[in-house]
Amino acid sequence: MKQTHKKTSHPQTFRAGVGAIILNENGQVLGLERKHIPGAWQFPQGGLKQDEAPLEAVMREVLEETGIEANNLELLAPASRWLAYELPEEARNEKVGRGQVHRWFLFRFKGSDEDITLGTGKEFRTWRWIPMAELVSNVVSFKRPVYQELAEHF
Repeated sequence: MKQTHKKTSHPQTFRAGVGAIILNENGQVLGLERKHIPGAWQFPQGGLKQDEAPLEAVMREVLEETGIEANNLELLAPASRWLAYELPEEARNEKVGRGQVHRWFLFRFKGSDEDITLGTGKEFRTWRWIPMAELVSNVVSFKRPVYQELAEHF
């Protein structure tokens, strides 16, 4: 009897999403530390739902991940283009496929630190205001080129 092995592979697609760079009055950015990966810091980001506009999606993601309401954000600028990163093989799955491609937005935070509650998603253990260069150096390596480009752009 011939044995056949089905090769498991993840889709070769990139999941569309959005991301937010949130600045405080001192020019620092809001950094979020992942709950299950100590030392891994990042910006709020998430997937784009079907028929959802990118600006609408980023406001939803920021609320879910930080608790910051839209009225406490001032949109300063969108990134000029979509930016993508490829995930390491072990991080790929049916939801995200081969990687993610995001539309990024720069915001000024108009609220108080008490407005930052880490939202409902509970993906993150803590947050802090951090210089952009420090966040870029503490993001997971596969996201670093995107974060470096964001730092240069904004």
